[in-house]
Order: sequence, then structure tokens, then C-alpha cells
Amino acid sequence: MTTAEELDERYGRTRTRRTPWIIAGIVALLVVGAFGWMIVAQSMSSVDADDLGFELVDEHTVDVRFQVSGVQGKDVVCVVEALDEEFGVVGWKVVEIPAGDSHTQAMSTVVPTVSAATTGLVNTCWVA
Repeated sequence: MTTAEELDERYGRTRTRRTPWIIAGIVALLVVGAFGWMIVAQSMSSVDADDLGFELVDEHTVDVRFQVSGVQGKDVVCVVEALDEEFGVVGWKVVEIPAGDSHTQAMSTVVPTVSAATTGLVNTCWVA
């Protein structure tokens, strides 16, 4: 061991390794990038459905009007429900909406019911 190395060791001037910190920084950047991409990808395929109204046609039929927005050029599937006075589901229907050119599509569908309904609404929608 040289005199300079002995003095460096004695007074704590040894070289510290920066490699672990650089690797940890790169891994942290990759993790943040991956989570960021997952958030962007999820928001690009999100669908928003708004109820526009309903009409009680008869005791066993409800006509539900709604609007779907958010996805352009992809098929969308929605679950439409009819509810009674106590908010129990008395009828439901799966509606497949073909891809369209516009950002927003207005739809109307007839939901058959097993008993008298008091309202109709969209439960959920997703990209098919």
C-alpha cells in the first residue's frame, strides 16, 4: 500500500462508489415511466355514459335514452337497467354499440322488465 493510500484510508478519503445510486435512479425512472404509461393507456380507453331520460312504455317495457362519449373508432358495450320503487333491478339489457366516427353517440334502447319499473338508467359501459 502506498503512502497516499494509507493517508486516504486513515482520514476517510476513500472513493465511494456511485454505481448503486445510478442504477437505483434508472430503476426509479423506469417505474415512474411504466406507471405513467398505464395511466395514459387506461384513460385513452375510458368510456363515459350519461343518462338522457327514460319513458315507461307499459308495465313490462322501459325506453332508456343515453349518451356514450370518450372512445372514437372502437365498439362499446353498455349495461342498461330498469329499476322499481325500491331501486331493485326489474330488467336489464346488454347493448352493443358499433364504432362511430364521432366522439359522442346518442342511443335509445327498450328494456324488457318482469314488473313495473319507475326508472331506467345506464349501469356501466366499457370498450369491447
